[in-house]
Amino acid sequence: MFSLLLHSTPEEEDYLIAELSDCGVAGITEEAGGLRAFFEEDAAAGGLMERLARYRPELCAVETVDWAQVSRDAWPPLRIGERFHLVAPWWEGETPAGCLRLEIEPGMACGTGRHPATQLCLEALEKYVTPGASVLDVGSGSGILAEAARLLGAGRVIGCDVDADAILVARRRVHVPLFVGSIDALRSESQDLIVANIDAAAIEMLWSEFERVRRPGCALILSGFPDWDIPRGFDPKERLEREEWVCLVC
Repeated sequence: MFSLLLHSTPEEEDYLIAELSDCGVAGITEEAGGLRAFFEEDAAAGGLMERLARYRPELCAVETVDWAQVSRDAWPPLRIGERFHLVAPWWEGETPAGCLRLEIEPGMACGTGRHPATQLCLEALEKYVTPGASVLDVGSGSGILAEAARLLGAGRVIGCDVDADAILVARRRVHVPLFVGSIDALRSESQDLIVANIDAAAIEMLWSEFERVRRPGCALILSGFPDWDIPRGFDPKERLEREEWVCLVC
């Protein structure tokens, strides 16, 4: 068995975890400055070093350990906002009273719930999802935000993503309709709430589509960008921040 220490920035972490999953990683742990990924001896170290070169990999041989268990231990339950109890599928503990169990498998698609932008969106959903509302998650990734809206009592939730692999993975665990594509597939004035955890450029590009599909009074929850790259053209009524990440509610 060997490990690779991969130097990633916080905004790269979800993408790196998803890529490591495609590489057949045996386990992942967090370290200062990045992630350490563990592979079995039959994995091609040279090929992995080349594929992951942008993360400045450092190769290290390790003694045989149950890294699957180590990886599971590295993803303890996480409380987000007032109600969400984020857990990995293997966690068998009890959900605290008054909380909603939000189950996401780490590394299977972008959106593990550990990123500040995702957490800000979850906190905003707590405040703005109303019972029976129609909710659209644009750029759904792992489907975590769509699933959160369902747990909060939304009546109809739809998620979309242009990444077909992300949708395929998310469908295994998310209990809402997900499709490959974007907001242009939705009919006009059909949504009571729209959440988009994507980059600022994509949000600006989709502005006219947000306007088209939203019903009167529809809230837009927008995140996925740092405070130095706020999307233009929106008039937020609320701004949430964590570290350098921002969530706008319009």
